[in-house]
Amino acid sequence: MLEDVLRQIERRDSFVLTSHARPDGDAIGSALACCQVLRAMGKQADVVLHDSVPRIYRPLPFADQVVQANRLNGSYEAAIILECDSLLRTRLEGLEDRFLINIDHHASGRPFADVNWIDPHAVATAEMVFRLGREAGVPLSPEIATCLYTALMTDTGSFMFQGTNEHTFALARELTLAGADPSHCARNIYFAHSGAKMRLLGEALRNLNQEGHLVWIWVTQEQMERCGAKEEDCEGLVNYALSIADAEVAVFFRELPDGRFRVSLRSKGKVNVAKLAERFGGGGHECASGCAVNGPLQAAVSEILSQLRPGPSLQ
Repeated sequence: MLEDVLRQIERRDSFVLTSHARPDGDAIGSALACCQVLRAMGKQADVVLHDSVPRIYRPLPFADQVVQANRLNGSYEAAIILECDSLLRTRLEGLEDRFLINIDHHASGRPFADVNWIDPHAVATAEMVFRLGREAGVPLSPEIATCLYTALMTDTGSFMFQGTNEHTFALARELTLAGADPSHCARNIYFAHSGAKMRLLGEALRNLNQEGHLVWIWVTQEQMERCGAKEEDCEGLVNYALSIADAEVAVFFRELPDGRFRVSLRSKGKVNVAKLAERFGGGGHECASGCAVNGPLQAAVSEILSQLRPGPSLQ
């Protein structure tokens, strides 16, 4: 499918690149890198996202060029949707009439576009963008390498998630040799949190519950407002629950303004949380997935935990 993607890119001159709403590291890094690959190929390309670039990713090269919009403006010949399983999840209007290219590495990826390159064996969409650039003969600049390394690092949970293997580190090595600075990339992601996020973490940990190998935490909309926290401040909080020694699965419930709950699921490998997320219309990785369920809190918790009791059953 890589050949099909390149063939379609070569036939066109202008592209818009986007990803899912509330973009994470792989979404941001892959979109920025892919945009530069296209520009190096002589194409006109822009990154347009429904939501702004989260604070921790703003130091990335080219991040200041990302356009935030609800509707697409411009006469782009094609749209490249990265790390996203549907047009709906982009929350970006105006994509429907464009020629669509879908690049995704999730096992839950769906072939919704005109050309679909879905590779569940890729450890991150960044790996696929790396292969695209290499196949196109585009030199791997330090800036592109930095975007891809950050995407790779975050989507593998700092190289801790299941699926990380020798190929992952071989790719990290190539990106480092091309100019990515691992310590600088890590510092921007893991040592650049806001005070609001730390206050919110305190609220979440006060709500910590454990039942055998299952741990869950939550924050309410009222707690979000009291801490002065933004949606992006919720990213990564679930990992603190998973860090408990005998935890196998961690769940984070975040109340939304409409009363529903966004659910972040993490696993140490024995439970495939992607299967659970898919049951509720979400998806992701075997060890890191998400979905949304209706409130109130007690009902949301009961609905998710009932799928995980009495023990890991989502192999």
